[in-house]
Order: sequence, then C-alpha cells, then structure tokens
Amino acid sequence: MQKYTVVVCDHIHESGLKMLEDDENINFIMAADVDKTELVEKIIPLADVAITRSSTDVDEKFIANAKNMKAIVRAGVGVDNVDIPGCSKEGIIVMNVPTANTIAAVELTMAHMLSCMRMFPYSHNDLKNDRIWKREKWYGYELCGKKLGVIGFGNIGSRVAKRAASFEMDIVAYDPYIHPTKVTDLDMTYTKNFQDILDCDVITIHTPKNKETINMIDKEEISKMKDGVVLINCARGGLYNEEALFDALKSKKVRFAGIDVFVKEPATDNPLLDLDNITVSPHLGANTYESQFNIGTQAAENAISAAKGIAYPHAMNLPIDESKIPVFVKPFLEMGQKIGFLASQINKSQIIAIKVSGQGEISQYVESLSTFVAVGAMSEASGDTINYVNAEFIAKEKGIKIDSESLNDSAVFKNLITIKLTTSDGTTTISGTIFDDNVQRIVTIDGFEIEFALKGNMVFFKNSDVPGVIGSIGSTLAKHKVNIADFSLARNKNAQALAVILVDDAVNDETLKELSELEACLSVNYARL
Repeated sequence: MQKYTVVVCDHIHESGLKMLEDDENINFIMAADVDKTELVEKIIPLADVAITRSSTDVDEKFIANAKNMKAIVRAGVGVDNVDIPGCSKEGIIVMNVPTANTIAAVELTMAHMLSCMRMFPYSHNDLKNDRIWKREKWYGYELCGKKLGVIGFGNIGSRVAKRAASFEMDIVAYDPYIHPTKVTDLDMTYTKNFQDILDCDVITIHTPKNKETINMIDKEEISKMKDGVVLINCARGGLYNEEALFDALKSKKVRFAGIDVFVKEPATDNPLLDLDNITVSPHLGANTYESQFNIGTQAAENAISAAKGIAYPHAMNLPIDESKIPVFVKPFLEMGQKIGFLASQINKSQIIAIKVSGQGEISQYVESLSTFVAVGAMSEASGDTINYVNAEFIAKEKGIKIDSESLNDSAVFKNLITIKLTTSDGTTTISGTIFDDNVQRIVTIDGFEIEFALKGNMVFFKNSDVPGVIGSIGSTLAKHKVNIADFSLARNKNAQALAVILVDDAVNDETLKELSELEACLSVNYARL
C-alpha cells in the first residue's frame, strides 16, 4: 500500500490533524513547532504535500527544498506568503481554502458596519470603562435606507449583500468577473461604472489582493465619494490606501471606517489607531471556532485528495488562464477530475478512451475539462508521473484517446458533464452537476438515475431487481462491522437495480467477495475518494 507524506507546517484545528492521522494512506508529520530552518531543510524534502498558514513563507528556499512536493495547501484564503509563479515553475499545485471562513468574515463585516453606524465601541467604552452615562453624545445612523456599495461579489461579498438587504439597505455591486444575473437575480443593482460604488453611503470591499486591487481605493477615489461615507475593509490590508484613508478620516470626508486588516501586521503602531472615528480589530476575519474547524478539516481533506492524485480543490495555478473563464467553471474542473478518478476505480482495466461531454454553459469549456478528467482517470495507473501539463502526452504514449464534445442543453440541469471511460472490459459512464453553493453531485451512472455526493468510501452494488436484496446487503455489511452512512438506490427498465452505499470506513476484499456471492448480485465495485 502506497503511503504519502503530508507535512503540517503551521497549527490547524485538531479535526484536520485527526483526518490525516486516521487515513491509512497518509504519513502525517506535525511540524508546526519546528524551527523554520529545520522545517525547510530537513522536513520539507520528505513531503508530498504541505499544509501552511501565514507563519510559513513558501519562498525560493522552501520551493528549492520541496523536491518531492505535488501540492501546497494554504489553510485559509490569502496566499500572499506563497510564491505561486515559483511553485508553478516546479510543477507544484498551490491550493487554498477559500470558503471555510466565509461566514466568519461575513459576520465580522456586519459587526464593523453596525459599529461604525452606531459608534458602539466608543459608547461601550464610555459606560464600561469610564462609567459615563451620556446618551445624547451617541446619536448614530441606521443602515435601513442607506445605499451599500459592495466591491467583489464572491463568496463573502454576496453574503454580506444578502445580510445587508435584510437590514433594508439598497445594494449596488461591482465585480467585472461575474455574470450580472448573480446580482440582479437578488433584486440588487449590478454596475460596471465604479462611480456608482463611490456614490454609496457605505462601501465594503471583498476582493483578493493583487496588482489590480492594491490601493483600489486611493485619494482620487475618496475625493469622488459623498461626504460622510463609511468604509469597511475586512478583506486584505492595502486595498484601501492607508495614508489616503487616514487623511480622509481626519478631515471627516470619511465619517467612519471599520478596519480588520492592515498593510503591515501586527499593526500596533499604525497611525489609524490614533483616530477616534474608526473601529479596528486585529485581523479576526477567520477567528471563530466554527471557521477554524472548517479550515482545518478542509485543508486536510484537500491535502489528502492532492496526495492521492484524486483532485486539487481550489487550485490557484491551474493550467488555464483563470481570467478568461467564469467563476462557475472551476468547480466543474475539480468535479471532472474526481469523476475521472471514480470511474477508473469502478472500471479497473486498461484505459482505451476517455470522452467528456458538456451540456449548458459548461459545454464551452469541455476541452479544458477533458485535461482534468484525464488526470483523474489515469492517476491510479500513472501515480506521481501525471499532472495537468503532461496528461495529454502520457495519454498519447499509452494509446489512450481523449475526446470532448458539446451537446444540446439538458432538459433537467443547468449544467451537466458526462464522462465515458472505455477500458478493455467495457465502458463506465458517469454524469455530474453542481447545485447552489458548489455542491457536487453524481446524477447518473451507466443509465441509472441516482444522486450521491462525491466523497468518502463507496460500494457500488448492481443486482437483479428482486425482493430482499437491500436486507442482504445490510446484513453482510453489519457482519463485517461496516457502518452505512448513506444508501442511494436506482432501478432501470431491464429489471436491474444499482445501490451506491456510502460507508464510514474502508471496505476489505473479504467483505466485497461476500457481497459478490449474494444470489442477486451482478457486480460489486468499491471506490474511495
């Protein structure tokens, strides 16, 4: 059994550590408290995958020592401390965990917004610390009826907008990388004119930090805002120019600001702290118990998937120009690779051909999708040697034909991808789609309409459609102490049934053999994602 080494460079939630520890294919090294020089020079050379946070810089020296590394998981959203071009040059995939702290960041943004409007921290200080009861000093403003400008309408920005709408604010969103209907379907205003944002009463920013967004709000932009505007930044330090913000707060052009992030952190000597019309917090966007649990488990999950070659969720350096693809495409690429990997486990024979079909908007991206599917499908046989760059070459070398096609729209699903894997033993055809909030689901296998999640240990049991089969399956699994987590069932017109059984733990060969000997059984396959 092949084992992969995952090095945890910085502290993550114990739930993530337990996932790594419990996986029989993972050799887990906890190195969060190891001196960074020793980490880079002695431990990183052993790693197939590394999990990092802000305390470990993935720089030139780190990359030079990462001789065996497939991937790096940044446990969080920001990748400011990761040299992505350097990693790409060495073939190292960089992933982050962009949604794990979404709710925490959204709620902190609302906390700052409300605090700015009602000056809550200052009235609290007057009463709690100075014991002053002076109600007339603390007249604030209501969110109701105010116009909120949201810069960046992704996972966090869109949720801030939804919550602000519940306060009866009017929402104006600016994001050139999304389809306008993502905003307009929520009865909000989408704009391509940045001045519409600058005309708002409150402005909040939720973009990544890059060349395009650094100092996105500077002296010039502030001069075009209405007097008394409120600015919020719980995203990344430097999206607002701090000098320009300081001057605007001092002059009261900006009435109040809520800031969680700074250009230089710790920000204990930042001049903004000297002002009395600002609420501040020490980069607390991800600081909830729930988000730390999510970050830890998702980082571990991504590291395990990457180590095994199953998928590279939320890869930052994909082999395509991300600026040219819509946001919705990326999760389909990840799902396509998982389906390819799943199909190769169900149909464990020499691969002859891989065909990828797309219906809906995703049909425009089937060529890119086919690369990801090929990586997933061939990873079982090719192991560490296959990646996004060489997948086509390896397929050609092995005589595997890769094909893709765009089909008419599905009558049922907005977007649907279908992977047909042909081997020396036959074909396996699997279709999948993605529901709201990036929920990945299989919807058909070999003509059986069946829905289940792409995750965990799965038994695929095909049988003649006769009474008593489900009970026999349950009894057999119970006999071998295999606990069923979910059971999906489908039937076809040929008097056959297919059960997809998600179980808590790995299933051994003896259990599978006993299942195959059940009288109605036509086939049994096992897959693990």
